Amino acid sequence: MFDVLFSHILEKVSLTEEEKSLLKSFFVAKSLRKKEFLLREGEICHSLSFVSKGLLRSYHIDEKGDEHMNLFAWEGWWSSDIYSFSFNEIGQFNIDALEDSELLLITRENLEEMTLQIPKMDRYFRILFQNSLATKERRLVSSNSYTAKEKYIQLAESNPQMIQRVPQNLIASYLGLAPETLSRIKKNIALGK
Repeated sequence: MFDVLFSHILEKVSLTEEEKSLLKSFFVAKSLRKKEFLLREGEICHSLSFVSKGLLRSYHIDEKGDEHMNLFAWEGWWSSDIYSFSFNEIGQFNIDALEDSELLLITRENLEEMTLQIPKMDRYFRILFQNSLATKERRLVSSNSYTAKEKYIQLAESNPQMIQRVPQNLIASYLGLAPETLSRIKKNIALGK
């Protein structure tokens, strides 16, 4: 379970064997079955979740009952309601499993202690948060500036795993499109239009 986490960390910072051993003590393993919730809107998010195996989705349900996808997280990704986690406030996102999943959870308190005992992890999380912010900014530009077709093409090119693993209706929601619109776009692309 920790192999995926260590591989992800080592892409950004180095760790000694002693640091790896110590790091394990700050996490708790959790398994989710397909469709099982990790977090429900209205709850406080008490931990960051690293996906060792499986696929999660993070989404908000509006007053009409429509789902709005925020994030998909598979092996090597983190998932959380970061506002709720950071400020100990009521969360606005649901997080559930699209596939049977294995997670490593770390609480705010353990995160603080871990970064004190293993200072390299502070740098690791800073890099993650910078990457996350940059991704959100690009998604905002895409959402506001690209056509529906351009949004789909950009997503398919930058994230082929999502196209392969996530149901089409959820991809449509993630892109802010109606499922029928996405179907039409995919058909036109296949026809070379």
